[in-house]
Amino acid sequence: MLGLGTLAKKVFGTPNDRKVKSVRPLVAKINALEPEFEKLSDAGIIEKTRELQGRAQSGESLDALLPEAFANCREAARRALGLRAFDTQLMGGIFLHQGNIAEMKTGEGKTLVATFPAYLNALAGKGVHVVTVNDYLASRDAEWMSKVYGALGLTTGVVVPFQPDEQKRVAYAADITYATNNELGFDYLRDNMKGSVEEMMQRGHFFAIVDEVDSILIDEARTPLIISGPSQDRSELYITLDKYIPELAPEHFTLDEKGRNATYTEEGNEFIERRLREDGVLPEGQSLYDPESTTIVHHVTQALRAHKLFHKDQNYVVQGGEIVLIDEFTGRMMKGRRLSDGLHQAIEAKEGVQIQPENVTLASVTFQNYFRLYEKLGGMTGTAATEAEEFAEIYSLGVVEVPTNRPVQRKDEHDRVYRTAREKYAAVIEAIKKAHEKGQPILVGTTSIEKSEMLSEMLKAEGIPHNVLNARQHAQEAQIVADAGRLGAVTIATNMAGRGTDIQLGGNVEMKVLAELAANPEADPDQVRARIEAEHAEEKKRVLEAGGLFVLATERHESRRIDNQLRGRSGRQGDPGRSLFFLSLEDDLMRIFGSDKLDSVLSKLGMKDGEAIVHPWVNKSLERAQAKVEGRNFDIRKQLLKFDDVMNDQRKAIFSQRREIMQAEDIAEIAQDMRYQVIDDLVDQYAPPKSYADQWDAAGLQAAVLAELNVDLPIPAWAAEEGVDQDALRERIEKATDAYMAEKAEGFGAPTMRLIEKQVLLQTIDTKWREHLVTLEHLRSVIGFRGYAQRDPLSEYKTESFQLFETMLDGLRSEVTKRLAQIRPLTEEERAAILAQQAGLAPPAPAEPGTAPAPAPAPAAPEPAAARPGFDPKDPSTWGEPSRNDPCPCGSGEKFKHCHGRL
Repeated sequence: MLGLGTLAKKVFGTPNDRKVKSVRPLVAKINALEPEFEKLSDAGIIEKTRELQGRAQSGESLDALLPEAFANCREAARRALGLRAFDTQLMGGIFLHQGNIAEMKTGEGKTLVATFPAYLNALAGKGVHVVTVNDYLASRDAEWMSKVYGALGLTTGVVVPFQPDEQKRVAYAADITYATNNELGFDYLRDNMKGSVEEMMQRGHFFAIVDEVDSILIDEARTPLIISGPSQDRSELYITLDKYIPELAPEHFTLDEKGRNATYTEEGNEFIERRLREDGVLPEGQSLYDPESTTIVHHVTQALRAHKLFHKDQNYVVQGGEIVLIDEFTGRMMKGRRLSDGLHQAIEAKEGVQIQPENVTLASVTFQNYFRLYEKLGGMTGTAATEAEEFAEIYSLGVVEVPTNRPVQRKDEHDRVYRTAREKYAAVIEAIKKAHEKGQPILVGTTSIEKSEMLSEMLKAEGIPHNVLNARQHAQEAQIVADAGRLGAVTIATNMAGRGTDIQLGGNVEMKVLAELAANPEADPDQVRARIEAEHAEEKKRVLEAGGLFVLATERHESRRIDNQLRGRSGRQGDPGRSLFFLSLEDDLMRIFGSDKLDSVLSKLGMKDGEAIVHPWVNKSLERAQAKVEGRNFDIRKQLLKFDDVMNDQRKAIFSQRREIMQAEDIAEIAQDMRYQVIDDLVDQYAPPKSYADQWDAAGLQAAVLAELNVDLPIPAWAAEEGVDQDALRERIEKATDAYMAEKAEGFGAPTMRLIEKQVLLQTIDTKWREHLVTLEHLRSVIGFRGYAQRDPLSEYKTESFQLFETMLDGLRSEVTKRLAQIRPLTEEERAAILAQQAGLAPPAPAEPGTAPAPAPAPAAPEPAAARPGFDPKDPSTWGEPSRNDPCPCGSGEKFKHCHGRL
């Protein structure tokens, strides 16, 4: 008998079926327009774009323009690439435009799908960002799809690391911009550290389409993006602490692999304390439990973590004398990425490479908060349904499974579980041999570089030719993936998430043609293509007969999605295929997540050596273990986000304030408001409200006004006058400082003074914000201990971070006011002294009273240096960024601090 839920689904369809059904009329409308758009000339397609742009920008909704825009885009793609989008691809495009995640299986053509919503939303003229997981894909997709956008009359840009500013600005100004998530996030942070609006790269956050959305918005969202700068060098400390770790005995520390944490036991603390004293790192009479030892304890713990939790060739590789991290989800090397809090330095000490100075945070943002800046967000991936709850909760994104163009014919077999890793690998080699003998292409999935290289050695010993795809073969990635579907090919891959290149049975025709023409440039391209297509058809037929692509995985990943991505490489576009996972009780996932029971059950069953257990129950228990890990990771990301949300409000306030200041022509009023606030605070401090004049500290107020505002006022005399209250005192100080600042502005010239005010304010905001970030980091690292006092760490963090933010703003006002009060133009004597110094002469001595000064000898003309190109003495943004002791960019030959950098 059917359950009520099953019965309801049979009658009404699943929610997903209803979503798919709801867009079918739109697809029918686009198809009905096809004959009309086929008749358009190439110029007619561009003319149609201009018409649609005019309608969009005059207020017509994008939803109303969708059928015509999609029909125009389909026709342009057919002419530019020879690809006519399937109905399912149009569906995917509609769901993306509506702000959903389109879950589309591998090989369904997601790259082309993105062009439809990108084109439609670009008509609004606000720019569209297409986000990919790596620079290769960003460049490849931009180059490939720019043919479509070009045929439609739109511009395409691509943003990659280390791009010159001018190129990057042009890329962001394009109608559609391809970029990686990292580069977009870093550019957002860099933009908010710039000195003027003209220097900023991004022009807003209107609509983004995120490719491999689960990888970017979930897997990578556990760590925030951080721009950092170097702090003091502590290399000796790291090297000293590193030598203690190999001396530790097992009872000195505990290891929590689930929580990825390592801590010292009491015996361990005593041992470390003794060693630290012997080496003079810890002063006599000071213990590790004293507050003064916080920094040492932190670094000793990081040294332990570096040895016990981070493994070479799994979590990082040593390349060119540097530690290069490996992305645990994609298996790629992450050049330029460093671990924070001294952990990277601890790994450098462990591996004996040069230790780079530790960094302090200058700016940071989480991917969650960066992508929530967009007015609308859409995403594509082959595997999102398992994370639908997280997408809905954090990004308000729905997940829609788009039907495949052709039914999936892949056969997914039950997992095979062996007792030991040795038995598992023996079975893996045997399975590879069997499939290879009949010519079936095999994709072997592993979870680390180390394991892929070990398997490679085993295959070499058996004489089986194969390719290895891991972080070390990053450059040949596309070629290796393209060849993975050839007859008898064996490919070992560390991870297949977001590879961006399809595995086509019989190999990739385009890649073969390009390789042949590169090797023989004189050959006729048409003849080469015809021959290769004929060979490919024959090879594909034999591969199909052999059973299509066989995906063989040697381990389960802790995330079910990563397994599904690997599995999804087989059976594209209705091809036959097969997938099988080989596991052992010694695998990390099985070992950490409760294989003890299973081991005892298997022992009781009396399993023979090399025998595997295959049962749906095993699959179910593995799914539960993976769900546990994913649930814990979701909690980590939620927790990270809750804390970052507190800082995000502050970040938005600071960034929007900076932008306002940069856009304002004149910020004299802001500077005046700040000055008045400082005066209010000083008056309240030294002449408190509701107090009598004889209770005031008039001398203290006079000294404070002189220190903070650089004006010496007769405050004690004013306070002695009859009828002078706090308000009168405040008004007189305000009046006096207004007159002083007006006189200063006259000396500099109003335009220069406005520029100085703007630069001082921006520089001070940046300095104070950086200091505030460091303080928040320290607060974040200790706030968890409040839980022991039955207080909620998050609400404590909210309260204290808000107080710290207020303190920072008070400090900002005081600092800006003080710096502006102390800036002054050079006097004639000082100018003369500087000129004399440049000419190598002593400054003129003051004349004796009653005597005429001796005529100074004519100075030899100094050899002027060339001024910096474009240097404008009134515009500091043209001066570059000289340090205080660099030669001044004006070409005077003087140090910057003594010339235009003089405050």
